[in-house]
Amino acid sequence: MHPPASQSPAVDLAGVSLTLPSAAGPVAILKGISLRIAAGQTVALLGPSGSGKSSLLMVAAGLEAPTEGKVMLAGTELGGLDEDELARFRGRHVGIVFQSFHLIPTMTALENIAVPLELAGRRDAFACARQELAAVGLAARAAHYPGQLSGGEQQRIALARAIAPRPIVLFADEPTGNLDAATGEIVADLLFSLHQQRRTTLFLVTHDERLAQRCQRILRLKDGTIVADETRRF
Repeated sequence: MHPPASQSPAVDLAGVSLTLPSAAGPVAILKGISLRIAAGQTVALLGPSGSGKSSLLMVAAGLEAPTEGKVMLAGTELGGLDEDELARFRGRHVGIVFQSFHLIPTMTALENIAVPLELAGRRDAFACARQELAAVGLAARAAHYPGQLSGGEQQRIALARAIAPRPIVLFADEPTGNLDAATGEIVADLLFSLHQQRRTTLFLVTHDERLAQRCQRILRLKDGTIVADETRRF
């Protein structure tokens, strides 16, 4: 497997379609999507429920194989990797933050960040995890379990875990969706601050128009198709 090429688009989808089975027959979720996202860009994906936003994120992140088309992350074609290679690639180059945190309840905050780094072969996993905890303002919570943390703190831990491997792309699926407005604002500020510091590419799925307006580019999805692509100037 060739190393990711820094000059390549961070995300490059070509003719991507996704069809899933259902009791009523096959359902077309994504329909021939082609999309290029430049390295370091911040992109928001907006659309009504059921439009295919989360499915597009899952396909772009290599968590779901498309029915048709090609997915490339920084010059690496994901369809050319076997399951083990794909898992290793995601572990090193892809960060994902979900709406529901997905922390392991029996592990401390520090362990939740360190264990994926250990699995990726990092010998300094715990030292790196401590640095990332400090970066999200939660160094004092290292020994706390998820059940002892607020929702906002759990999402900040999830963000630290996602950003720790220094991913090529940070995918965020409704990262403020389970938080109150004030806490969501804190998490959003942290998300964009870390993007600026690390120069990673940010692919953000959201229902929040205000949050989307903080991105350099806004995509709008309807019925599995991109119907608008707006580049913003700051």
